[in-house]
Amino acid sequence: MANAAPAAPQQQWTPSHNPWLIAVAVMLATFMEVLDTSVANVSLPHIAGNLSATTDEATWVLTSYLVANAIILPATNWLGQLFGRKRFLISCIVLFTIASALCGVAGSLGFLIVARVLQGASGGALQPISQAVLLESFPPQKRGAAMAVFAMGVVVAPILGPTLGGWITDNYSWRWIFYINLPIGFGAAMMANALVEDPPYLRRISAANIDYIGFGLLSVWLATLQFMLDKGQELDWFASRPIVICAVVSGAAFLAFIARELMSDHPIVDLRVLKNRNFAIGCLMILLLGALLYGTTAILPLFMQNLLHYTALDAGIAMSPRGVGALLMTILVGRLVGKISNRILIGIGFLLLAYACFMLGGVNLQIGISSIVVPIIISGVAISLIFVPLTTATMGLLSQEQMGNATGIFNLMRNVGGSVGIAMITTFVARTAQSNQAILSTHMSMFNPAVQQRLLAIQSALAPRVGEWEAMKQAPRVLYGLLQQQAALVSYVHNFRFFALSCLLCTPLVLLFKRVRKTAAPIAAH
Repeated sequence: MANAAPAAPQQQWTPSHNPWLIAVAVMLATFMEVLDTSVANVSLPHIAGNLSATTDEATWVLTSYLVANAIILPATNWLGQLFGRKRFLISCIVLFTIASALCGVAGSLGFLIVARVLQGASGGALQPISQAVLLESFPPQKRGAAMAVFAMGVVVAPILGPTLGGWITDNYSWRWIFYINLPIGFGAAMMANALVEDPPYLRRISAANIDYIGFGLLSVWLATLQFMLDKGQELDWFASRPIVICAVVSGAAFLAFIARELMSDHPIVDLRVLKNRNFAIGCLMILLLGALLYGTTAILPLFMQNLLHYTALDAGIAMSPRGVGALLMTILVGRLVGKISNRILIGIGFLLLAYACFMLGGVNLQIGISSIVVPIIISGVAISLIFVPLTTATMGLLSQEQMGNATGIFNLMRNVGGSVGIAMITTFVARTAQSNQAILSTHMSMFNPAVQQRLLAIQSALAPRVGEWEAMKQAPRVLYGLLQQQAALVSYVHNFRFFALSCLLCTPLVLLFKRVRKTAAPIAAH
C-alpha cells in the first residue's frame, strides 16, 4: 500500500537556513500571486471604460488569468524537476513581476489579456512550490505552524484583494493594482535566491522524457473546464453550443489524461499518490472547502451591492473582517495543531462555518452592518480552523519526496473547487430569483386589497415630489421593484442556508482521516 511503513525510517533532510526566513521568502511571492486572483475583480468597470471595451469583454481579464493558472498548478512538480525547483521558482517570480508591469502599461484589452495569461502561467507555480518548500523545511512536529504561515497567504489574500483593489482604483488608477507587484516581486526574487535550495532527493528529468501528450491533455481539460464554469451562466449553460462542446471536450480530455498519467513512466502529475487515504480524503475536502470559501466570497458582495446598495469599496470593507478573523485564528491554530487532534479541529471548523452561514440565512433588507460582520468574522475563524489542520493531516503521511507532486494536486483541487463554487452559486442565485419572482407575482393582483393598499401608500409618498398623476404611473413600477427585491432576497437566503447544510454534510468526512502523530517519521510510498 502507498502508506505502508518502511523497514527503516528515512533520514529527514533539513535546509541550510532558518525555516522561518525561508517561509518569509516563499510566502512573499505567494501572497502577491494569490492577491492578484481577486484584486482586479472590482476594477473591471474602470478597466473596460479606460480600454474602450464592454464589461463582458473585460471579464476575460479574470478568465485568462485563471485558465493559465489552473494549467500550470498540477504541472509544477514536473517543471521543477525539469529546470530545477529553485531556478524555476525564481524564474516564475521574475516573469510574474514583468507580466505585472506589462499589465500596468497595457494600452488595449488584447494586450492586457496576453499579459494576464503570462501572469497566470508564471504565478500558477508559486502556491504549490511555496507549500512544498514549507512542508520540507520544517520538521513534522512543526508543520502545523508552517501551514499556518501558508494559510495567511492563500486564505487571507483573496479576502483582502477586493478591498485593496477598490481602494487603489478609487484613489489612484486601476494600473496601480499591477504596479504594486514590482517592488514585492523584486524583493521576493532576491530572498528566494539567497535562502531557497533544492533538496538532495529532488529527482531531475531530462527534456527527452517530457510527456507532451500528458501536458496537452491537461491543458485542454483545464482550459475548457474553466471556460465552461466561468461563462456558463452568461451563455445559459447547456442551452449554449459552446458550453456543450466545452463540456464534452473537457470530459474526454480528463479521462484521457488520467489514463495517460497512470500508464506513463514519467507522468506530469503522479496520480498514484492518491492511494494514500489521508491525501485522497484531504483532496476531496479541500475541493469542498474551496467551493464554500470562494462561493461565499462571491455571493456576499453581490448581496450587499445589489440589495443593500453598498458601493464596491464599502462591500469590500465589510468583507475585510473575515481576513482579520482568519489571520488571528491562523496564528492560534498553528500552535494547536499537534496538541489537539486534526479531526477535532476540522470538525469544529466546519460546524462554525455552518453556524455563520445559518446566521446569514436569516438576513433581510433592514439589517444593520453588525448582522453581516459578525458571521463574516466567525466564517474567517472557521476557515483557518479548517485549512491548517486539513493541510497537515492531508500531507502528514507523505514522504518529503512526494511533497512537490502532492501540493500541486492539492492546490489544483482548491482552485477547481473555487471555480465550481462560484459558477454554482451565481447560477443558483439567478435561477432561484427568477422562480421566486414568478411565484410572488401570482399574489400581485390589482384585485388584492393588500396590493391596492400598498399602491395607495406608495402614491401618497410620491405625490408631494412628482405630482398626483405621475405618482399614479410610477407606483406600480415601484411596487414591482419591491417584488423583485424580495424575490432576490429569498434567493440569497436559500443559498446561504444551502451553504450551511453543505458544511454540516462535510463534517463526518473528518472521521475518515488516519491520525497523524507529530513525532512520526514521514511514510514512504512504494
